[in-house]
Amino acid sequence: MERFSFDDDYVRRLREGDRETAAHFFSYFRDLLLAKLRRRLRSMDAVEEVRQEVFLRVLERLDQVRDGRKLGAFVNSVCTNVLLEHYRGDRRAVALDEDSPYLDAFDVESAYDAIRSSQRVRRVLGILEPRDAEILRAAFLDEGDKGDVCRRYGIDREYLRVLLHRAKEKFRTAYVRRKSGAMEIAETFRHLGSLLW
Repeated sequence: MERFSFDDDYVRRLREGDRETAAHFFSYFRDLLLAKLRRRLRSMDAVEEVRQEVFLRVLERLDQVRDGRKLGAFVNSVCTNVLLEHYRGDRRAVALDEDSPYLDAFDVESAYDAIRSSQRVRRVLGILEPRDAEILRAAFLDEGDKGDVCRRYGIDREYLRVLLHRAKEKFRTAYVRRKSGAMEIAETFRHLGSLLW
């Protein structure tokens, strides 16, 4: 793979969501991350999980990249941190077979859309009232059991449904204000998890 020279303009375009720059970013780092991770992780599922988390964190923290020429080093350090977090949860690491059928299964467009959707969700949750944001996080992002959520907030299941309904409506309203269409809202809720219990 030919080495690419990053610069401040590239990082700015990536931060602004330029699709061509994002496609290049994902295709460039996809294989580099794969090479690093498949020697250190026991399954392709683990590789994909770590790689997606690396992409998500890098895009969320692009404002920390002060010198665009160091974007590659930044991605590498984020990858190392995510990998260390993963090891804490699973200390076994086995190399993957180079002929694995999953190596080319990464879809750049879908990954980019999922990451952007996740970023929008986090931004919208950040502007909601704290209780609404906490209820949505507990029920969808943390994939909490509804019994656990009820115990945490000292409420019964019927009232939880009411709170979730209200919080989802407030989320939808805030999300629409952030220039999104109905399809993106539906996709975002799919990303959050099932709307019906």
